[in-house]
Amino acid sequence: MADREGEIRAGVEAVRAASRICVDVQKRLVTADTLEKKDKSPVTVADFASQAVVCALLARSLPGDRVVGEEDAADLRPDENAALRRAVVERVAAELGGGPGEGEVLDAIDLGGAAAVGDRYWTLDPIDGTKGFLRGEQYAVALGLIEGGQVTLGILGCPNLAHAGGTGALFVGGQGVAARAFALVDDGGRGSEIRVASPASVADARFCESVESGHSDQGQSQEIAGRLGITAEPYRIDSQCKYAAVARGDASIYLRLPTRKDYREKIWDHAAGKAVVEAAGGRVTDVDGRDLDFTHGRTLDRNRGIIATSGAIHDQVLDAVRATLGA
Repeated sequence: MADREGEIRAGVEAVRAASRICVDVQKRLVTADTLEKKDKSPVTVADFASQAVVCALLARSLPGDRVVGEEDAADLRPDENAALRRAVVERVAAELGGGPGEGEVLDAIDLGGAAAVGDRYWTLDPIDGTKGFLRGEQYAVALGLIEGGQVTLGILGCPNLAHAGGTGALFVGGQGVAARAFALVDDGGRGSEIRVASPASVADARFCESVESGHSDQGQSQEIAGRLGITAEPYRIDSQCKYAAVARGDASIYLRLPTRKDYREKIWDHAAGKAVVEAAGGRVTDVDGRDLDFTHGRTLDRNRGIIATSGAIHDQVLDAVRATLGA
């Protein structure tokens, strides 16, 4: 097993490489009419290429480590997807060099097909926030390390998030690892430590919400804000960038309220963000106040929804959520 610094270096290298691919695909393939035509091919290329590169680089740096990813190369193999497959291979080859062939790239994608069991594995969302990606807004490459059922390290690449006067941020945090923000482009810097906000009262807090209303019940969020006396306009962004926003104090509350009784969150949608927020002094539970349980495969099977806060106000937010949901 690598030491923690080695794990951080490997994870950061992988997330930066995947983020470069995503930025390149967004520049080359996303056009003004992409959303109008409902053309998801750019995000498909970036998704698969991102997963291939992360899995390949982790396998190189940390041989034997398993990855639980969102994508499956079987979706690229049919003949009708030959053009997409070629585009993915081209992007991966451009990033890794050495001209990996089609088979190598598909095999790298499938390295992300590990089962979410055992004492140690990485979980990856190669592009979290696909609609944000297509709109040219916020999305994230999210990589988390799970050990013994606990998320011990999180790395978030946020290519369109402002940072230190520029665009593109990378966040790292975990157990025994202080939360830090870096420029997404490697400038050799040590980054800056980040901490959650400290609102004077819960009424002074600010919500962070999804742009997509289908991801959480925004009407219920408004009711919860009213119960807490919060009047500030919510900060609406896509993806696990919301966790980054809470971690560095742009907002103090992120809610992902259940939209269906039977829906369970995917582990890769929350592992990295949870690690970064908690390392920055915040707190993350489900809407029932339970810790997130990463011991039940690819979903948070024993949890409902998500509450992430700056910490001190968490119990007040939880009470308001319970009252609104009738729990």
